[in-house]
Amino acid sequence: MISKGCEQCAKGGKMVLFVYGYCDQRDCFYCPLGENRKNVTQVYANERPVETDDDVLEEARRMEALGTSITGGEPQEAMNRTCRYLRLLKEEFGDDHHTHLYTGITGGRENMRRLSEAGLDEIRFHPPFEQWGELHGTEWEEILYVAREEGLTPAFEIPGIRSESEFLDFLDEGAAEFCNVNQFEMSDGNYRRMQEEGYELEDGHMSAVEGSKAILEEMGDHPKVYFCTSVFKDAAQHRNRLKRMARTVRREFDEITDDGTLVYGKTREPETRLRELGVPEEFYTAKSEHVELAWWLLEEMVEEGDVANGEIVEQYPTYDGTVVERTPLA
Repeated sequence: MISKGCEQCAKGGKMVLFVYGYCDQRDCFYCPLGENRKNVTQVYANERPVETDDDVLEEARRMEALGTSITGGEPQEAMNRTCRYLRLLKEEFGDDHHTHLYTGITGGRENMRRLSEAGLDEIRFHPPFEQWGELHGTEWEEILYVAREEGLTPAFEIPGIRSESEFLDFLDEGAAEFCNVNQFEMSDGNYRRMQEEGYELEDGHMSAVEGSKAILEEMGDHPKVYFCTSVFKDAAQHRNRLKRMARTVRREFDEITDDGTLVYGKTREPETRLRELGVPEEFYTAKSEHVELAWWLLEEMVEEGDVANGEIVEQYPTYDGTVVERTPLA
């Protein structure tokens, strides 16, 4: 059985709260952060820049979030901010709003206590790659027990760089609750550094590193090891999150696709023209320089010559509303 945090993530129900872009411990060659997130203090709730607490709550409502994933950079290097958002989310959505946090440092007992008191449920440690296999007898072993003593669920979350049996030992000893292994990936943020280290993309794949899935499978027989593939992240986690958002923000005339995007029509014909044609108000929305309406209705009006032209727009239901595709109609 997967962890509650992973279960919610698979449903697309986890909001990603990026609290702090700096990480002073080390500069991992595989760090996936892009230029807009690396070494910044700006907070993001999913794609939304956060300026006020209401921005965080609004984004959670926008996707009907079941819980929140706290990430960075290094969240423990911004403890006041991290704990404030944890309290905010728990106070607004209740104890059932599950929270987990990714961290690359141990932090110590005081941090574990503060995080627990603020409402954190689960903490996922990512020890430095160069220390893998030599974690026993170090602060990394100690912090697992300390976190549990302070009321947190301790776990590991690591990239699938190589198979490492020591993580399985921690599971068998009861120190860690589970270990998530993510398929090793290249991103815009780490592509150059990954190539310098000799890693290559898997044939036919846009992000997965060659050979990483085999590494995942070597550890995957353990009942408390869960591996998350690139395909699953895109096909399940991301798509399901978009669908949750789309159901919340869609207008009467928006169509939700199987991928969770929204499709509608767009024309520069004036609103008065649509009124002349008898289009019901619930089938369109007038903007400052164009009108958005049901795509199938616009397509029909263009075909019949009632309006000169327009386009069918497909876009994400996210805060930034990234457009996926535009199809001209004329």
